[in-house]
Amino acid sequence: MILVMDNEVRPGYRYLAPEIARFLPTAEYRVYVDEPFDPDLDAYEGIVISGSTASVYDEEHADWVETQADLLHRCIDERVPVLGICFGHQLINRALGGRVDGDRRRATFVEMSDSRQDEILEGVNPVVPVLHADVVTECGKNMIATARTDYNDYFCTRHENAPVWTVQFHPEFTERVAGQPSDWNGGNYSFDQCNATRVLRNFGEACSGV
Repeated sequence: MILVMDNEVRPGYRYLAPEIARFLPTAEYRVYVDEPFDPDLDAYEGIVISGSTASVYDEEHADWVETQADLLHRCIDERVPVLGICFGHQLINRALGGRVDGDRRRATFVEMSDSRQDEILEGVNPVVPVLHADVVTECGKNMIATARTDYNDYFCTRHENAPVWTVQFHPEFTERVAGQPSDWNGGNYSFDQCNATRVLRNFGEACSGV
């Protein structure tokens, strides 16, 4: 079982994390921000830290952000696989001493480049969907960049020693939910060029292989 923790603070925007669970082989979906909890790591093969319209540096969310940072350290110590998506990508890097800064809002397809060999990105096309306004500007300790874009050098990262991966894009964002964000614009790309959901399949396989 893979635990999907929904970090969305605005109930009307909770349409993405359920999609994460839908693409995983076996998943337990829970809204973390309503009732922060301390999961029994022995009960899960892996954990997904979802996106959010919150920012990791917002003081009003510091309590539950810090408890997730503590959970990340437990997962690293116990070698429980973790996937951070968008906000989760930022939270993981910041929890490990990295830096996250505000950028501009992007709701479109972007193209990754300089992808390094990484099992989570295996088979993933360069065109991926993003919905974010913050970026990682410095990797956390033991995190290395595995892909970049023309506006960010730390677009995807992984831990050097532990089964921890992060992606700034949303692998769960497909045509099925593309009508939800009012500002989505695919630009010069289309969903026909995107197979980002492969990330979730890769993560599921990585969890079963640990």
